[in-house]
Amino acid sequence: MKKIITACLLLLNISFANAQNADALIKKVKAKLEQVNDYVAEAKMKTDVAFIKAPIGKVKVYYKKPNRLKIVKDKGISILPKGGISMNTSSILGMANCTTIDAGEAVVSGIKTKVIKLLPTDDNSEIIITTLYIDEANSLIKKSATTTRENGSFEMEMFYNTYANLGLPDKMIFSFNVKDYKMPKGVTLDFDDDMKPEEKAKLKHKKGKVEFTYTSYTINKGVADSMFK
Repeated sequence: MKKIITACLLLLNISFANAQNADALIKKVKAKLEQVNDYVAEAKMKTDVAFIKAPIGKVKVYYKKPNRLKIVKDKGISILPKGGISMNTSSILGMANCTTIDAGEAVVSGIKTKVIKLLPTDDNSEIIITTLYIDEANSLIKKSATTTRENGSFEMEMFYNTYANLGLPDKMIFSFNVKDYKMPKGVTLDFDDDMKPEEKAKLKHKKGKVEFTYTSYTINKGVADSMFK
């Protein structure tokens, strides 16, 4: 019996230590991201959704702490989820009353990462669960997977270079489940005219991707609140 109790206490101590390590890593990632109060980024946006006609286009991305995000496309359509919550890692990390769980390790694009799950304790939270894949050596989020109540599940994979010291990616791939996606107000899907209804239905069960390649950032120079109206 004594051995069983000792083993249980050891497991509890290990779990507690892992939770502390996960919290400490999240704090490091937050500290890096919190250096950025606002930015305006220019990027090329490539949409990869089988039934939507959307060529590569230039966009401007506006961000302001803590969770304001707006994407302006010079032409064509934007197929980002309502609120853009899953495109903003600062918003995800800024969730209050969140339980942190150490979920082991995984390799993302050849890089060993620490896997941490964030579970909001607020029953009314739009986010149900987020899984972060963090490059521990550089305190960078390499990938995130989020499940929401209203807009299905989303994933982001980030690639860093020039602005890695601020936690800002040079490239980001945003993936979502087409069937769960709610189109923004005033936007309609542009199907190929020759497609049969059953073909369109099948495509809706596939994943869509939006790829952003950032060409420049203007950081901490101020972004007016009116930009987000």
